[in-house]
Amino acid sequence: MTTDPFTPLPELRWSSASLGELGSAVVVHSPEDDTIRAASLAHPVGGEPEVAAIGRALEQMMDRLEATAPETADREMNPLPTDRGAVAEAVAAYADGDHAAFDGLAVVQPGSEYRQQVWSALREVPAGETVSYAELAQMAGRPLAHRAAASACANNLVAFAIPCHRVILADGSIGGYGFGGVSTKRRLLAREGIHL
Repeated sequence: MTTDPFTPLPELRWSSASLGELGSAVVVHSPEDDTIRAASLAHPVGGEPEVAAIGRALEQMMDRLEATAPETADREMNPLPTDRGAVAEAVAAYADGDHAAFDGLAVVQPGSEYRQQVWSALREVPAGETVSYAELAQMAGRPLAHRAAASACANNLVAFAIPCHRVILADGSIGGYGFGGVSTKRRLLAREGIHL
């Protein structure tokens, strides 16, 4: 899509769907090209309503975009969710159990060349399978860069579409997870048939 440099891009949009006890999948995207820009889990705290958790997740994602991709964050975000378009359909399909729902969608997030390679490699790990950080580093073309691969996972802005929950430690233990901790990672893997 070619854009006129003098015409501002539209506001970012967002979609969400409940994943039951896990909370809600929340995905921010650019509507002109259905490109995912950020995604996270919204976890209600205490007795708060789901909408409050979603609002908090959206604010956190926009804060991270402001810090790492200010040109994206400057677009601001439409406060109302959308249930139309490829991204909204993928969010709904993911919530309904289609773990490959995001595979065909474009994802853009800021990061070094190596992080981009790691994130691209992560998108090749199918649902129902896991890889270690060492295997991920190998897949990304730098077999000795285990820590750099782990850092790429830790800095991933796009849960689900770049499935960092599928990366575990070399000894088979679960490892950490920046989108809600180990218990969330364990439950996401269980949704895909992996019980660790």
